[in-house]
Amino acid sequence: MKIKDIKIKQISVPLNTPFKTALRTVKSVEDIIVEIYTDTGNVGFGEAPPTGAITGDTTGAIKGAIEDHIKKSITGMDIENFESIIKKLNGCIVKNTSAKAAVDIALHDLYGQLYKAPLYKLLGGFRKEITTDITISVNEPEEMVKDSIKAIKKGYKTLKIKVGVDSKKDLERIKAIRQAVGYDVDLRIDANQGWKPKEAVRVLKKMEDENLKIELVEQPVTACDIEGLKFVTDNVSIPVLADESVFSPGDALKILQSRAADLINIKLMKTGGLHNALKICSLAEIYGIECMVGCMLEAKVSVTAAVHLACAKSVITKVDLDGPVLCREDPIEGGAVFNESKISLPDSPGLGIKSIHY
Repeated sequence: MKIKDIKIKQISVPLNTPFKTALRTVKSVEDIIVEIYTDTGNVGFGEAPPTGAITGDTTGAIKGAIEDHIKKSITGMDIENFESIIKKLNGCIVKNTSAKAAVDIALHDLYGQLYKAPLYKLLGGFRKEITTDITISVNEPEEMVKDSIKAIKKGYKTLKIKVGVDSKKDLERIKAIRQAVGYDVDLRIDANQGWKPKEAVRVLKKMEDENLKIELVEQPVTACDIEGLKFVTDNVSIPVLADESVFSPGDALKILQSRAADLINIKLMKTGGLHNALKICSLAEIYGIECMVGCMLEAKVSVTAAVHLACAKSVITKVDLDGPVLCREDPIEGGAVFNESKISLPDSPGLGIKSIHY
């Protein structure tokens, strides 16, 4: 199964409502799709969102990295020599993790097709169904309460609340949501780097004093401030999840060695795909740290790859893969099945993606 060609396409999928965080506001998913064609007729699918505010990768950068570097490096190689292809992929250009992720996902899709097995079974096969949270965008407290109640009525038991815009109002937001949904629902909060270390400790301690029962706080401080992240981790009881601070296995190792966070969030667009994500899983297992698998605003191809990873590995205990359910439509046939909070995988080879309607 040799690589004959790599084609780049685009999809545009409107969101049900605008997605608002401390970093950005998005109204539609505008993603790059990668199709890898082989001499056997098999096609592998991958996907990458241009998330410049987080990864630094724009639409043009993703296309350029694939066309000018990656395509030239791996065309003609045989999927049977998988490790060699992955080495070429990761060595042909530095950074550009989203472009690498899209190609890495398509290669793993073909790897599963080669051995006629669902990818999650080849990667570990721990389970075939997972439960995701759903994200509540940062807005005025009243609107966030309405969005939270709507999510609960759809069957969600875990809400991921976006904060980090105004720490004083953030406390009001969480208090209002907790009062509205009660204590049978888990609340996770994501500051998206929006707080200073002392500010984070102050607001999180108030949440503890108010008995708001926060399951975890995600990336409370800026990504590069590992000392600040550790300061928060050491001074609050709420578990701290490192997200933007962890791109590579090397980043994860620094966090784990310094105990700067209690949990690691793995996103394929940060790691450059499944290959490095699996390395982070192994490191987390060694250090006895649990992982979450998350996504950017992505459609179903790349999120399906993340679902396969989450289903494969027992070290992944938390799931934040709500991207496709936030979309107004689904142009992708096959792949993971999203039934609100419940996500399951078919037994189709590879990712199980059948076709994409552009």
